[in-house]
Amino acid sequence: MEYLNAFLCGGILCAIGQILIDRTTLTPARILTGYVVAGVVLSALGLYEPLVRWGGAGATVPLTGFGHLLANGARQAVAEKGWLGVLTGPLGAAAGGITAAVVFGAAAAFLFRPGSKR
Repeated sequence: MEYLNAFLCGGILCAIGQILIDRTTLTPARILTGYVVAGVVLSALGLYEPLVRWGGAGATVPLTGFGHLLANGARQAVAEKGWLGVLTGPLGAAAGGITAAVVFGAAAAFLFRPGSKR
């Protein structure tokens, strides 16, 4: 049942993004940014955690999950360090994912030749 819930949750989030791409004039960059901000806002309102419990990886892997991770990192750091945690908490919580993205992006850039095929 966990796999089905993750598939449904992630699929619904992706379907919403696809509908936004197809039916609006929003650019993909704005939609991606909106997803991260939506994850932060929903997490701040306490609405994203129940979705994570139900959808598992289907809720934590998409960009809304990244926003949720940033909000939780800020919340924990503020509890530990005070208001300075607003600046340090989100990056501390997401450091592993950010590092992996940079390392794998650099590796892909070294291994493959970017550019057009003309």
